[in-house]
This record gives sequence, structure tokens and C-alpha cells, in this order.
Amino acid sequence: MHGRPEVRLKETGSIYRKLGLQNIDFILLIIMIVLVAFGITMVFSASYYYSISTTDNPFSYLIKEIIAVIVGTACFIAGLVLDYRNYNNKTFVIVVLAIAVLLLILVLTPAGTTVNGASRWIDIKVTTLMPGEICKPALILFVAWFLGDNMRKVKSLVYGILPIAFVTLICAALIYKQPNLSTMITVCGIVVAMLLVAGMKWRWFFVIFILGVIGIACLIIFKHDSYQVTRILTFLDPFADEQGDGYQVVQSLLALGSGGPFGVGLGKSVQKTLYLPEPQNDFILAIIGEELGFIGILALMAVYCIFIWRGAKIALRAKDQFGMLLASGIVLMVAIQVLLNVAVVTSSMPATGINLPFISYGGNALMIFMFCTGVLLNISKHDIKSKENGEE
Repeated sequence: MHGRPEVRLKETGSIYRKLGLQNIDFILLIIMIVLVAFGITMVFSASYYYSISTTDNPFSYLIKEIIAVIVGTACFIAGLVLDYRNYNNKTFVIVVLAIAVLLLILVLTPAGTTVNGASRWIDIKVTTLMPGEICKPALILFVAWFLGDNMRKVKSLVYGILPIAFVTLICAALIYKQPNLSTMITVCGIVVAMLLVAGMKWRWFFVIFILGVIGIACLIIFKHDSYQVTRILTFLDPFADEQGDGYQVVQSLLALGSGGPFGVGLGKSVQKTLYLPEPQNDFILAIIGEELGFIGILALMAVYCIFIWRGAKIALRAKDQFGMLLASGIVLMVAIQVLLNVAVVTSSMPATGINLPFISYGGNALMIFMFCTGVLLNISKHDIKSKENGEE
């Protein structure tokens, strides 16, 4: 009788070893599960009245989110099981990047779907694709592959920085045309941060930063009537046009302010009752702040910090340069999107659409984040295996 639990434990351990699960970073896994579960809860809470208004069904967005989580779980398992080193292949990288660029081009054609003046989606009947979201991991993979075999290339302007900058600018220009300023900033930020991690000289970073500022200035001067500039000018003082372009940001600030330290209670938000447009999307943090208060937001940020910490640890312990850069890119993608989403919701930057990782409604982003988390865990799994086998 006493041996049976030990036998079951041994059998369970054997299964874990066969799948390689005994080596993964379980803290990161738990954090992802917590974020996804919290996302489902908040999407249902935030979308309740909007869902009734648009579909006559209060559960429509919840059902879609659960389906996205199920598919995302399959993506996560794929990322966890497939050896990340298989991605370090020139043909594979070029194909993935070419598909991402092709989708960015297609979204600007009649094949793209335009909503509120922005063309960011491709309707494939079963679901919709967001090429801007797909472009992020594609560029992360490209940079990791390009520099993974020889990190010294990043020290060279001609052979290291310029080829990466060329590919990135093509993607950024196509994303800008949607228009999607936040995603463009995110993509560029991820690549520049990866270059810094790889060892790019700081003087090149400052050159890139200055060129970026000049680019934004040119946007304001030469595109004074554009959609993007309207958003830029609105964020500076959203209350100047609180019933027009500043409406969404104003409602977001009202939600955050009314939440106070501890919030009004889960499910009791006022701004989600058709005041804040599409509250389950990019501005879901405002609903979190209203219902769970400043303490709730702090707790969520703490969870993100743990995710970033564990991801950074995986990157530092990766057994090869490709794995280190790939893990770094994934962690940077999450960190930058969290920072930008907080900035948008608090009117610290233009409101141009950036989702909160694992939390905001949206199948494309959720599936990508879950897959990338699987890849992170796969990198951690191989790192520990190499140490157990005495590999360097």
C-alpha cells in the first residue's frame, strides 16, 4: 500500500522526462496561466454590455476569447515541444519573414478590412489575421538568426546594423500605412533593443533615436492633415476635444480616476456600460483600474515583472547565441507592449492601438504570445538539459 504512491510518482516523473517537462521553468508557466485566466475574466467583465449592444449575447466575446485560448494552448504546446534550434535555419527564416511582409502588403489592398479609418485585418472567413502582430515574432526570429551565428556583426554598421535596419524599415513603413503607429513603434523598439542586447554600440543607438525623432517631426510638418498627426495632437490635450478625437482617452482617464486605490469591484465598472468604446480591447487596463483599483494594476504589473524576470533569466542561461537573442526578443516584445499600453491608456502617448499582452481581447495576439511563451520554455528546457549532460 505504501509503495503505490511512489510508483505513481515515478510513472508521472517518467512521463515528464519523456516530454521534457521536468526541465521547464514552471514559474514562467504558472505566470502565463495566471495572465491568461485573468485575461478571460477581464474580457468577460469589460465586454459584457458592449457584447449585448452589438450581438444581443453577453457571452459572445467570452466565447471567442475561450476559443482563442484553446487554439493558443495548441500553439503553446507546439512552441514547447518543437526544438527551438530548428528555427535557426536560413530557408525557414526567409519564408517566415516573406509571409509576414506579404501579409502586410495584402492588408493594404482590397483584401484588407478597414475599421475606423485603419486597415489592420485580413478576413479569412474563419477568423481574421492581423499582419502587424505576425510581423513582431517574424522580425525577432530574423534578428536572432542574422546575428546568432556571429554576434560581432552587430559592431559593423554595413554588415550588421544596416541589413537589419533595411528589413525593419520595410515592415515599419507598411505598418505605418495601415495606419498603426503603436505597432510600428513596438516593432522598431523590439529590434533596436535586440541590437543593444547583442552588443550594438551606444553611439549607433543615439543616432537611431535622433533619426526617429526627426522622422516624427517630419510626420507632423509634412503630413499635418493625416490621421496619425490628429492622434498625436489629441493625446497632448485630450480634454480639448473630449467629445471628438479625445473621447476614448478621456473615458479611460475617468475610469482610472474613479477606481481609486481599491476599485469599485469586479464587474461594477461604469465606463464599460457603453461609455468607453470597445473596452475589452486596447483600453482594458482602464477597466481593470476602475474595477480593481490602483492596487489591482500594481499587482498585474508585478506579475508582468515576474514574467520578464524569468524570461530574462532564460535568455541569460541560453546555451547558444541564437537562443539568447530569440528569448531576449520575446521578453522585450512583452515588456515594450506593456509599457506602451500603459502609456496609451494614461494618455502619455498617442492612442493608436496596442494590446495588453495576454489580457486584451484578440485571438492573433494571444496565440502569438502563448506560442512565444512555449518557445521560451523550450529554450529553458534545453539549457537545463545541456547542464545535466555536461555540455558547454
